[in-house]
Amino acid sequence: MKLLLAIFLSCCATLAQADALKLAVTTSFQNSGLAEVLLPAIAEDTGIDVQLLVVGTGQALRLGEAGDVDAILVHSKAAEDAFVAAGYGTGRTEIMYNDFVLIGPEDDPADISAADTAGAALRAIAELQAPFVSRGDDSGTHRKEVSLWSGIGIDPGGDWYRPVGAGMGAALNTASGMGAYILADRASWLNFANKGDLALLFSGDPVLFNQYAYIPVSPERHPSVAHDLALQLKGWLTGPRAQELIDGYTIDGQQLFTFNAAPAAPG
Repeated sequence: MKLLLAIFLSCCATLAQADALKLAVTTSFQNSGLAEVLLPAIAEDTGIDVQLLVVGTGQALRLGEAGDVDAILVHSKAAEDAFVAAGYGTGRTEIMYNDFVLIGPEDDPADISAADTAGAALRAIAELQAPFVSRGDDSGTHRKEVSLWSGIGIDPGGDWYRPVGAGMGAALNTASGMGAYILADRASWLNFANKGDLALLFSGDPVLFNQYAYIPVSPERHPSVAHDLALQLKGWLTGPRAQELIDGYTIDGQQLFTFNAAPAAPG
């Protein structure tokens, strides 16, 4: 009887493991709170137990390259395209978008709320040498920030520029404590509880568009990945249930993400 029970439990554990999928996601996605809405629905509709590894985009891509996850959900298009082109992913599927915003102290000493562009806002911060917190962690948000500085010909540094090497929530906490400016994604900002004297001061520049994409890891590179489950999850993420939940996710009446996925192709 004990032997039969052991075999039964072993089979159950094997089945449970077979339905588990490791998904590397960005800290901004996790900080938004959307995962708490999507994961139970995914489990209910598909039986897939999505196990999140919450890291920056750069680290998520490296986990995919190593075959340590089955799929990734990130937001840095150039890096995603390179990942797929190198054969590490089977294809890039856009799922949803929001935007980046510039946060800072309510009194706005650099007057970035009057800027016409994101570049002009950052230039005003640099000229004043107002405290600015950078993620500094090779995340999608950090890569966007670096590209914005590069676009205006500024290489930020000095005591006013504070890279923290941390996720979105921790970086926002640092900015709140310092009364500093910071680039954040809108969803993380809206879901951030420790706002203190910070406020959303600049948004709306098209360059701040923030697209999230889903990429299954290639089974040709890594035969051990749960590719069938990754494809099944892609089908769910591009379907009507996901659209309903993503578009319906709000905080204080504000929508955090907009679904823009095309239906998944068969296979």
